[in-house]
Amino acid sequence: MEPSIVPGTEGYADNAGQLIARYDSVAFLDKYRPVAHLLPTRASSVLDIGAGTGGDAACLASLGHTVVALEPIAAFRAAGMQAHAPANIEWVNDSLPALSAIGARQTRYDLIVVAAVWMHLAAEERMEAMGNISILLKPGAMLVMSLRHGPAPEGRRIFDVSASETAELAMRHQLKVMLHTQAPSVQLQNRQAGVSWSWLVFEK
Repeated sequence: MEPSIVPGTEGYADNAGQLIARYDSVAFLDKYRPVAHLLPTRASSVLDIGAGTGGDAACLASLGHTVVALEPIAAFRAAGMQAHAPANIEWVNDSLPALSAIGARQTRYDLIVVAAVWMHLAAEERMEAMGNISILLKPGAMLVMSLRHGPAPEGRRIFDVSASETAELAMRHQLKVMLHTQAPSVQLQNRQAGVSWSWLVFEK
């Protein structure tokens, strides 16, 4: 059984079966439409933090990118490795805020994606996490983030995190805001519950 002490993972391992089906139903292009025009077109090194079942990572890999998928929930990693076995994805068991396993490699990335993850971290964890993410970005690299707004699912650890707070924290770590936009959830169930998303893109 997964340890529940990993910040932000509460409620995920226990509901993995249901969540895997939901994750796999969301198309990459639908979800990333607000920022798709900024994603790199040349082959790039990509780190997907909180990769879930790997749908985003697989799509990025299919575009020619070299992708590392970081996911702390064992059931999600297993489902992702099985569903996207042909994709060129390296799976790593690691988590925010420390990113200790990936940080130890001292590898830098052209693009880091933190989608639907940030609001699971408490304020002090977000401060630590942003510094650790910034270190992993190459000069000129991009960080893409999405923040969930709306009622929290039962049993989940979700904080009310604003885009402005996130942008201010990123700027403290020498990251420049390229884009800030709002979008409705692409999942009907979430839209009906009043869920929306902020999308942020930063450049180092």
